[in-house]
Amino acid sequence: MAEPEFRATGVRIGKGLRSLTRAGQVRISDGRLQLLTSYGSEIDSAPVRAVRASKPWFAPDDRALADLNGTRYLLTLGERDPAPGRPGPPAARRFIEAVRRAAGRGG
Repeated sequence: MAEPEFRATGVRIGKGLRSLTRAGQVRISDGRLQLLTSYGSEIDSAPVRAVRASKPWFAPDDRALADLNGTRYLLTLGERDPAPGRPGPPAARRFIEAVRRAAGRGG
């Protein structure tokens, strides 16, 4: 079975209270999740099977948590998927589902 590919641009990536980038990228390819700056520099990456993605409690619908290599990142994606052909990050829910599918944990 081919692994699902996922790519989101325009993602705010934060660690703790610190914002690392306001227009970063999140990619799932070849069994790895990568967090990248707006310039394409790698912030962090890990095998998808070792990543935990979840929805934070009491947070807006556009937020997701990603635990990579013992570090928790707060990702601000979109509240809903953009219209076809329109720019913008996909919904946080879609990111969480993509991580689970790529890791073989179902959707």
